Amino acid sequence: MKDKNPISASEVGTLWLTYQEKTMILRIIEYFIEKSDDQQAKNIMGGLWQELSYYITKIKKVFQEQGIAIPVGFSQEDVNLEAPKLYDNGFDIMFVRILKEISMGMYTLNMNMAYQDNVMEIYEALTSTTQKIYKSSTLYLLEKGILTLPPKVTMPKSSEFIESKSYLNGFNPFNEKRALNDLELGYLHHGIETNNIGIQLITGFAQCAEDKEVKQYFVKGKELAKKQIKVFGDILLESDVQFSATSGSTVTTSKVAPFSQKLMMFCIYLLNGFGIVGSSFGTIFSLRKDVSMKTALIAKDIYFYADEGVKIMIKNGWLEEPPQMEDRPNLIKE
Repeated sequence: MKDKNPISASEVGTLWLTYQEKTMILRIIEYFIEKSDDQQAKNIMGGLWQELSYYITKIKKVFQEQGIAIPVGFSQEDVNLEAPKLYDNGFDIMFVRILKEISMGMYTLNMNMAYQDNVMEIYEALTSTTQKIYKSSTLYLLEKGILTLPPKVTMPKSSEFIESKSYLNGFNPFNEKRALNDLELGYLHHGIETNNIGIQLITGFAQCAEDKEVKQYFVKGKELAKKQIKVFGDILLESDVQFSATSGSTVTTSKVAPFSQKLMMFCIYLLNGFGIVGSSFGTIFSLRKDVSMKTALIAKDIYFYADEGVKIMIKNGWLEEPPQMEDRPNLIKE
């Protein structure tokens, strides 16, 4: 039975995308839990699985009350729990932490487009869950020595204002570049950190992908991640900042796919969106022109790479169509 107070188009859209993302994460977590030999990691992932499963049920209930078709999302058909371990040494929690970074940003946007109490409550609760899991994942990784802290800097002793446009210099080889500010340093560190995880993830995907085009797409993504690490690393070295993205996690030699190609492609699609947003943040808030331009060019590369992936998913029937408005012109013609 339909609810008397229909939810808005934006709420339908964000709940639909949340359902896609959360069902994908459940499948990934199920595999990681099955292969994990660390009880603390299992507890973190098990707690996340329980909470996400609960809110997926709540989203389904909203769909049913509104007379909305339940999305297909990702089911048990998209995960092979019998597949050998593809990733090792803390990769599971490293990746969970990245997923929670994405979720925090998505919930903020989704809450901004929510108008009904029941929808806002879902995003409010998911935000709380995400922040809790992100914190426990970060502390776990630091305790295990897998995660590298950003570089330390001298603490500012006074507040200053920018006095010259030379602060923006970066392109002209005859003008001296200023030292990186802390915002820029933090962005570059984060970019290297996330791309290091991305390389490992997509290397595993490339190893076990069956379709030749999909395999080549993953290899191309690996090279794009390496390019980003080099660009960010070079900027840091130019400023005499040495960075070591320590990560004990590794990719095994298994070639048996733990996930369907549909799930792996959607996962990269989601990470591409996160990469574009992250690069845009770096472009806007980096005040040194060479840094902002390089991050803008990276965003362009990610956009075209993502577009190629979308076409592969459509070609193979792996991209579920989001809910959409009525096509009035065609309805009138008919």
